[in-house]
Amino acid sequence: MLLLENKVAVVTGASSGLGRAIALRYAHEGARVVLADRREEPIEGGPSTLELIHRSGGTAISQATDVSKWADIDALVTAAVETYGRLDVMVNNAATYTSTNLVETQEEQWERVIAVNLTGVFLGCKRAVQQMLTQEAVNEVRGRIVNISSQHGMVASPGDLPYGVSKGGVVQMTRQVAVDHARDFIVCNAVAPGKIITGKPGVANAPQALDYSIRRTPWPRLGRPDDVAGAALFLASDLSTYITGINLLVDGGWMAG
Repeated sequence: MLLLENKVAVVTGASSGLGRAIALRYAHEGARVVLADRREEPIEGGPSTLELIHRSGGTAISQATDVSKWADIDALVTAAVETYGRLDVMVNNAATYTSTNLVETQEEQWERVIAVNLTGVFLGCKRAVQQMLTQEAVNEVRGRIVNISSQHGMVASPGDLPYGVSKGGVVQMTRQVAVDHARDFIVCNAVAPGKIITGKPGVANAPQALDYSIRRTPWPRLGRPDDVAGAALFLASDLSTYITGINLLVDGGWMAG
């Protein structure tokens, strides 16, 4: 029995990195996946997420989406329901960053990071809950929300003020939605990745940053996108029904050290 058989899942930021890994894992476990991103081409190169799912015999559609815009999020969830009949899982993963500290951060940079990382999650949660409230519960759950936060929502993100603040907001929003909508049978959790190696450019993958992360992480390797996808699968499945409002660390023991 596949863990997400016949479930309908929306994944934002699905073209690359963590979103790509989550979408592929969900499709492999039987979900009908709606891929949302501003672009289909993966940062890592190679075939698109949609193409990979179709090649493996999975079911998916793709929708161009700017998560910072209500009209786009509304259209995204509407497309999912019109195509597949309901919404079982909403994964709010899309994010951006500036790699700037307080005095370096320009107002426009701050506004863009907050618009994508925090407002985007707010809009995704709101539209998902609106839809889920109209649905019958299945195994005591109307729907599940999985937000992608970060360990930098719990400790400072060195040299990246907007990113750290936005991820801290995601952690609190997850708790708020979980508590406010528990009696509606809506589950809301977050996954907090530690150092995960993806194809994204920037100082996070500079040699000295990677060396520090290797020394700081107790587990003898750094994280892979599929590590995060496994946690996101667990929280999207019936295995986690009585778990809501948590921020699940996937960090190789970083925060325990």
